[in-house]
Amino acid sequence: MSVSETSLAVIVLAAGKGTRMKSDLHKVLHPIAGRAMLLHLIGSLETVGAERQVIIAGDRREQIVAALAGSSAEVVVQEPQLGTAHAALMAKDALADFAGLVLVCFGDVPFLSATTVKSLCRALDHAAVAVLGFRPVDSAAYGRIISDADGTVRKMVEYKDASAGERAVTLCNSGVIVARSDDMWRLLAKVDDNNAAKEFYLPDVATLAIAEGARVVAIETEEAEVMGINSRAELADAEARWQQRRRKAAMDDGATLIAPETVWFAWDTVLGRDVLIEPNVFFGPGVTVADAVTIRANSHFEGARLASGVEVGPFARLRPGTVLGEKVKIGNFVEVKKATFGVGAKANHLSYIGDAEVGAGANIGAGTITCNYDGYFKYKTVIGERAFIGSNSALVAPVKIGPDAIVAAGSAVTRDVAAGELRLVRGEQLVKPGWADRFHDAMKKKKADKPKS
Repeated sequence: MSVSETSLAVIVLAAGKGTRMKSDLHKVLHPIAGRAMLLHLIGSLETVGAERQVIIAGDRREQIVAALAGSSAEVVVQEPQLGTAHAALMAKDALADFAGLVLVCFGDVPFLSATTVKSLCRALDHAAVAVLGFRPVDSAAYGRIISDADGTVRKMVEYKDASAGERAVTLCNSGVIVARSDDMWRLLAKVDDNNAAKEFYLPDVATLAIAEGARVVAIETEEAEVMGINSRAELADAEARWQQRRRKAAMDDGATLIAPETVWFAWDTVLGRDVLIEPNVFFGPGVTVADAVTIRANSHFEGARLASGVEVGPFARLRPGTVLGEKVKIGNFVEVKKATFGVGAKANHLSYIGDAEVGAGANIGAGTITCNYDGYFKYKTVIGERAFIGSNSALVAPVKIGPDAIVAAGSAVTRDVAAGELRLVRGEQLVKPGWADRFHDAMKKKKADKPKS
């Protein structure tokens, strides 16, 4: 049976303290594009078809358990923490009933791709162990892979234990390794701590296999795919690299980004064709944009669905639960939350529309607010088709505005408005001819008569 037909289990090492992050949040839960780096990795592993995933946790493991709620991944505790080989061996009991390939990787390497994992596993057709190498710009203190031109590994060595000649080698160890389950558990159990750091090193799995006369091969990938994230600066760099790739993908797929470097995507942003995005636009998680949508500058989105032909912004904010039908217009300084807009509805200026249903063709004037919260509960506003809401209106929910109804400007509506009805709710307008002239005359005289100090 080839490895392509063999089951795969993945052990993700995430027991480190991540002290360089200087954070109360576990290192692997820091987000990139709105998604925890650990979940980026798990998503990639699910794509490659990993049947089992075991996360090795230590410090702040309760955070990892909470983040994986609803996932099939299993969390196993490493205590005490005696090195990477020891950590991987902690998964043996959880995978006691598993037979297949076992891959070990690190939780702070979120960009490990399904393609690379497949290549690494396929290498086992001709080897007992496969390791993933890369050639960084700065090889620093990475462990080295000493290999032949055909990828056969002759030695794996940690930087602390490497000779000057070995440190000169440019092929570095990413820490990703795969072997058949029987080989993996047997080799992990043989690893000792006879090294400068007195730790059980994962690369010794390869070293021991070589000593047994088995073939170990190295597969190479790009540095950006396997660089670990250990500090806020590295997290920011990873975010920048992810965003750069995503912007290019968006443009390759038919979207126009006027200033690509100013547009920020979430991990799950979906864009259609012929979408136009002006500068300084931010997408949070859960946004789907259909074809031919125009997004004006300085707009913010999260949890929103935009149908074809929609225009939004500039300076608009769409919050979770927003659903915009075809050719809807949301203009400048308009905020929408948990509201649906029917085909062709408009809210062009300076409005807040929350917990609402807006019918097709309805027009919402500038300064309109749906008053949806009484300090304890949220209530819904329903605006019928083709209804016209005048400027500076307050719709106090729960309230319904019927189709073709008109709410006069400046109204505070607290009761339902029937279809086709005009609702005008204002205080009586008083007219006092000449009052302002008399007031000005009196105040000017009073000011002139006031002694100077």
